[in-house]
Amino acid sequence: MSGSISRINIFLSFVLVIFSFAVCTGQSKLVGITASQPATPVAAESAGVQGSYADLVSRVSPAVVTIRSTERARAAQQFPFMDDPTFREFFGDRWPQQQTPRQVQGVGSGVIVNADGYILTNHHVVDGAIEIKVELNDNRTFTAKVVGSDPPSDLAVLKIDAANLPVVSIGDSDKVRVGDFVLALGNPLGVGQTVTSGIVSAKGRASGLSDGSFEDFLQTDAAINRGNSGGALVNTNGELIGINSQILSPSGGNIGIGFAIPSNMAKAVMDQLLKTGKVRRGMLGVTIQPVNADLASSLDLPAARGAIVTSVAAGGPAEKAGLKRGDVITAINKQPVSDDNSLRNLVASKAPGSNVEVTALRNGRDQNFQVALAELPDRPERDSEETSSNKGGTGNDRYGLTVQPLTPQMAARYNLDADDQGLLVTQIDMAGSAANAGIRQGDLIQEVNREPVKNVTEFTAALQKSGSKPALVLVKRRSVVLYLTLKANS
Repeated sequence: MSGSISRINIFLSFVLVIFSFAVCTGQSKLVGITASQPATPVAAESAGVQGSYADLVSRVSPAVVTIRSTERARAAQQFPFMDDPTFREFFGDRWPQQQTPRQVQGVGSGVIVNADGYILTNHHVVDGAIEIKVELNDNRTFTAKVVGSDPPSDLAVLKIDAANLPVVSIGDSDKVRVGDFVLALGNPLGVGQTVTSGIVSAKGRASGLSDGSFEDFLQTDAAINRGNSGGALVNTNGELIGINSQILSPSGGNIGIGFAIPSNMAKAVMDQLLKTGKVRRGMLGVTIQPVNADLASSLDLPAARGAIVTSVAAGGPAEKAGLKRGDVITAINKQPVSDDNSLRNLVASKAPGSNVEVTALRNGRDQNFQVALAELPDRPERDSEETSSNKGGTGNDRYGLTVQPLTPQMAARYNLDADDQGLLVTQIDMAGSAANAGIRQGDLIQEVNREPVKNVTEFTAALQKSGSKPALVLVKRRSVVLYLTLKANS
């Protein structure tokens, strides 16, 4: 019996040895695979033990502050005659009292970028504030003053009376890659400083949530909510690569689509605000639009890239340099232009008076123009949308629109110039191709395939020449000129 037990023990020991060897071998292989996997977050490994960002956060978080702004909001006057003494005499003490103006509290975030108390935040965080308080990570509170604010970029610089403050170093946002790990720091919804993590989801975004002046956002899925505005987006080296600014959400809460102003743009704006209190930007003196696939086809372009010039300001820098309507701008100082937004940002980043080389496609050939930039004036308010109806004109069933020659009366009605030439769109079939192309009632069609059209006969003939290709149509809409592509109804 004892002999049998001994043999069993020997056998079990042998099995255990083999099992242990197999496990060790398997672990060795697993470690080897993990170490060579390209998908392993390299940034997470460098952040600390077990991929923790704790050391990085402890270094950066003291430089991220909470900003509390107080804004005065006037209550609505429900009784417009309340200040009339006759009415007061009639009603006596029963007269309802006017509500006193109340104060509205706002919460946002900011980033200390200078040890002497300079803080970078969003313009909308402090816009209209009568008092601004900055709360530091160590619970100290300071009253801040606005050094400068720039609505087009949604950036502002504040100053508090403090010294030897912790700062976040500013990184190079041009080097950021889609897929890089990032952390977002701020005070969402006023709950206190919060850190979230994610990746850079996209670059060069124009969200369409602001006035669209100068948008070049980094998009991230790191959780951003109200109150995060003005806070820091940092890389895994602890460098500031963006100022959190906006979220895209149907509910107002985070759904993983947040936008941050790139640090390079923020630094350029901040430097100007610190020096002069305002931002000056270069201007070409053109109106532009992006080149889509249909436009590229109509213009016989090799690819849908660049920005097409829809009008040139008389006497402006572009006209003096020789640029014309229909030119497709593809580069500024050899730097590629992908669309109208990138062109706008490139030109605006140059100082007024500086010379730039503009590369444009004209008749299928690249041409270079030397342009001395003017200064971009303050943006006027956008024209409001307007609709009206007119039953006159000659219809075109193939394209789903009705046009007529422009008269002085119709020019005044649709805010066009009296000396404008072209055909006015008086009716649109909402199921037709003209509506799908973006043509609206009240638009003035001035050219078809770069040929001026002044009457219906010229318009119809120009469309027929397009054959199966979409026609390139130049449209004036109030003061805006743009190219659209028009296809026949299928």
